[in-house]
Amino acid sequence: MNRPLDALQLRLGHRFADAALLERALTHKSFGAAHNERLEFLGDAVLAAAMAGLLYRQFERSDEGDLTRVRAHLVREETLHRVALSLGLPTLLRLSEGEARSGGAQRPSILADALEALIGAVHLDGGFEAARALVERLFAPLVEATVAEAWTKDAKTELQEWLQARREPVPLYRIEATRGPAHEQIFTVSCSVPAHALAVQGVGRSRRAAEQEAARVALAALKKNGEGAP
Repeated sequence: MNRPLDALQLRLGHRFADAALLERALTHKSFGAAHNERLEFLGDAVLAAAMAGLLYRQFERSDEGDLTRVRAHLVREETLHRVALSLGLPTLLRLSEGEARSGGAQRPSILADALEALIGAVHLDGGFEAARALVERLFAPLVEATVAEAWTKDAKTELQEWLQARREPVPLYRIEATRGPAHEQIFTVSCSVPAHALAVQGVGRSRRAAEQEAARVALAALKKNGEGAP
């Protein structure tokens, strides 16, 4: 009997008929050939579909744009990482010795991928309804807790829409530098807005966070320069 995996299945609310699927979902590519990347691919699609249904029912008066932004907020790496932590996944991941020593079990991207792989595994093991029920158990509380924040557009989206409204090219993002150990890297990303000869930088603990900060700085600079609505 594998007590940690039994406990995980209780937390998931799903008992696997095929235990090998559960093991594969928790296996990082560094561990061996039977890893979770294909399950992650499937889980990503299942999560998006299940979340779309949940939000469609929850917010009857919201338009497509709002629903899309809320879904993006709820399935982003940061949120998936928090859910993975709540399920206790760091102690259950199968990683190579090197990956484990470098802090892979705590890395947000690895944990987020493992959560998506688990959703994919539940889908294969019990069908879409089982996976949908899992997504609702895990994410329904977050819909209520984070919806007010989710209505706000993120900086990258706002900057892109601001430029598109003026029929100008989208901004260009590029990693300028990374520093620190692999599990605690700090990224510096540049954001260039060619139409305004503007180039700024943002710093963050992930590429995505750094891009968001760069976009925020760029948008603030453009607005400060007196650009109004088109």
